[in-house]
Amino acid sequence: MAENYIGVDVAKDWIDVFDPETGIGRRIRTCDLTAFAKAQSDKLVVAEASGGYERPLIAALEAAGTRYVRVNPRHAREFARATGKLAKTDRTDARTLAAMGAALELKADEPACPARTRLAALNARRDALKAHVKKEKTRLQQTSDAWIRADIKSLLAVLERRVLKVEAEIASEIKANDNLTRLDAQLQTAPGIGKIVSAVLIGKLPELGHANRRQIASLAGLAPHAHDSGYMRGKRRIWGGRKEVKSALYIAAFIASRKDPEMIAERARMQEAGKPFKVVIIALARRLLTRLNSMVKEDRNYRFKPLPC
Repeated sequence: MAENYIGVDVAKDWIDVFDPETGIGRRIRTCDLTAFAKAQSDKLVVAEASGGYERPLIAALEAAGTRYVRVNPRHAREFARATGKLAKTDRTDARTLAAMGAALELKADEPACPARTRLAALNARRDALKAHVKKEKTRLQQTSDAWIRADIKSLLAVLERRVLKVEAEIASEIKANDNLTRLDAQLQTAPGIGKIVSAVLIGKLPELGHANRRQIASLAGLAPHAHDSGYMRGKRRIWGGRKEVKSALYIAAFIASRKDPEMIAERARMQEAGKPFKVVIIALARRLLTRLNSMVKEDRNYRFKPLPC
């Protein structure tokens, strides 16, 4: 049977809905999301990931048992342009999302794990605080005024205490869930994976252990994409994916390339071949992610591979 797709454009205080079956668009206030979600039980709701504004909608849909799929806003915009729709309004976006779902035969997302969702939010909060700390440290280096330096140092002390508090809450969230505790311990058997990187992978990459190696590399933004045309063979480049996961794996791969014998040898081989440093670490991050994916899928700890004699 053909899937019935409903396009939903999310705003702060309302959603715009388009139903292709009736051809009618309507606007629904955020306070009425529960009734809307219950009325769509036989349909698949297509919505954009809107920086957090979509969370009340997703919560209402999950509570009602209504299926949904979140799409990347950039992909939705590119689909609109490809189909000749250059105008952008809330109502046209809802219509585009419904058409995108039908044309691409999008599949429903798996229901989100509340613990992982909260873990992702805590990681985002930690990253925001760390970014603030970094900016204040830069300002501290750039000023010589005694009063300003004292004020910056005072603020830094507060921010660093907040970072520690968030990290403690992350640890508590993992400890409160037996499955996450087990997964966290499993991930930390890998070189370069500490408590922070492990928390990022658990919260931001729930597909780990469930996707194949190409899919998981693409989700993490570590898959090389071709850029060829005719006789021209361009450089393979990575792009897209989940920024936080990519950054965490980059750091983990750098550390792993000093601890894992096989990765040490692979890094040396690529550097001797003249590969740029970042290219080397990205390649190792992709290899580390592939191993982590297999490790979780097979429910085992990390295995160090001995070097050939």
